[in-house]
Amino acid sequence: MRYRTGSTRHSGPVLIFHQSRRVFFFASLHARELGLQPDPELLYISAMFHDTGLSTPFSDVEQRFELDGADHARKFLLDRGFSKSEAEVVWTAIALHTTPGIPARMDPVTAATNYGVLTDVVGWGLDRLDGGQVDEIISAHPRGQFKKGFLQAFVDGLENRPDTTYGTLNSDVLEHFIPGFRRKTMVERVIDAPWPN
Repeated sequence: MRYRTGSTRHSGPVLIFHQSRRVFFFASLHARELGLQPDPELLYISAMFHDTGLSTPFSDVEQRFELDGADHARKFLLDRGFSKSEAEVVWTAIALHTTPGIPARMDPVTAATNYGVLTDVVGWGLDRLDGGQVDEIISAHPRGQFKKGFLQAFVDGLENRPDTTYGTLNSDVLEHFIPGFRRKTMVERVIDAPWPN
């Protein structure tokens, strides 16, 4: 039996749109607070594309949803005349947005995108942001039943490619919501490797 949240399933694109806009605004606030100076246009594109790989696979190969979104964003930018280096900044920000610890040590767009995602999804740094500004963001881009809808978007986007969650936080979602799903651990991968010892 799959995890279902009722009407939030049908509002997936709207939920992801509002979440992506909140990510941009939270990322911008954190960047200002931390003295980062990300290119605002590249930050916006990173935020708007960061979860697109959940809803529509953009590749012919099975890969992490982050890479689907990153590849799609890079193509979008290159098709519109952005430089290869600009497209790579956005690609990196999206590809690493769920990776703990690394984005904060990278360029301002990658770091800020990650901070915005962390704030919107798990409340990271929320206590450091101006409450009035947070209220304005939520008023313009309401959360609604975000927790249920967001988790459902992950289940829907990953259940048909569960092996792509290896080594990521994404496996937590599938383990929690899909009965019988169990991720293969690193220890099992080493022991099961085709080497004799």
